[in-house]
Amino acid sequence: MHDDDAQHGPLAGFTVGVTAARRAEELGTLLTRRGAAVLHAPALRIVPLADDSELLDATKDLIDHAPDVVIATTAIGFRGWVEAADGWGIGDRLLELLRGIELLARGPKVKGAIRAAGLTEAWSPQSESMAEVLDRLLGEGVAGRRIALQLHGEPLPGFVESLRVAGAEVVGVPVYRWMPPEDIAPLDRMLDLTVARGLDALTFTSAPAAASYLNRAETRGMLPEVLSALSHDVVTACVGPVTALPLQARGIDTLQPERFRLGPLVQVLCAQLPARARALPVAGHQVEIRGHAVLVDGALRPVPPAGMALLHTLARRPGWVVSRADLLRALPGSGSDEHAVETAMARLRTALGVPRLIQTVVKRGYRLALDPSADTKYDTP
Repeated sequence: MHDDDAQHGPLAGFTVGVTAARRAEELGTLLTRRGAAVLHAPALRIVPLADDSELLDATKDLIDHAPDVVIATTAIGFRGWVEAADGWGIGDRLLELLRGIELLARGPKVKGAIRAAGLTEAWSPQSESMAEVLDRLLGEGVAGRRIALQLHGEPLPGFVESLRVAGAEVVGVPVYRWMPPEDIAPLDRMLDLTVARGLDALTFTSAPAAASYLNRAETRGMLPEVLSALSHDVVTACVGPVTALPLQARGIDTLQPERFRLGPLVQVLCAQLPARARALPVAGHQVEIRGHAVLVDGALRPVPPAGMALLHTLARRPGWVVSRADLLRALPGSGSDEHAVETAMARLRTALGVPRLIQTVVKRGYRLALDPSADTKYDTP
């Protein structure tokens, strides 16, 4: 971790996109506490099925034909199921059913929801892994057994198929449905920012959100540009391997924490984003160029977008002169007036607090005043 991280937070100067519908506030708080600027745009919404005949039919069928095993996969889903059954007047019958069969909980949060409903689980894995649940069931033998699985919109690759191949009857209990967000504008803004490289990282906490993000890009005819940005410039971080599947199917490499939790997801970004920033010795100062800010000798200097565009262009070939025409092309929506470069450059120098970091080379352009000893002069990223 860099020395400045204790003062500013390891994510200071970086912009991180959050696509989560559920727990977005929690993830956003974890990121902002570490210094990040957070952009939130839910890629979907989760609709409870309290008025949905599909869940009602599945619940009545289980009460009438008791399964051998019920698997609870998420705390919010399990609570939603019990609450919906209460609303239909069959809550007591559902709890009675769940008391009399083998109830498996995928991890401590689900276990908490089960206990809160006055029930006790037969078993719960340490790892919160559905693979561990599957191993246990297959180890017990499932031939001829009826297994009910509380679904939560997440794809469970191979899980249901493996049970069926081993001879089980698997019944899905669909508690929630994924829908597109009611207001699509924030998601469109996030897609535009992705393509414009206005984000340093993008986070996903569910596979449906990742799929929805990509589908919207495709609908708008910008999928190739979005995939290019995610492949080369915007770090894509997923809470776990299931969430990453829609992105991997498009050839996008993703960062994932070892433990599939929001905290470790943020820690991965805290390690990766500062490591990717350009750090250069310039005019006797240590300069680190981040997404929307610069660290000068460890002091955080916020820089306007136009200034960051100029700085990133100068830093591509540190020490070399970059013409006004090239810098003008780098400015967002700048038009054809080279005076715009001078205005943006003046603001950039003011923002950096050390004007001599950038030298004016008369009639030629500007250069980062790279220290002569630096061995990065001939680098091109």
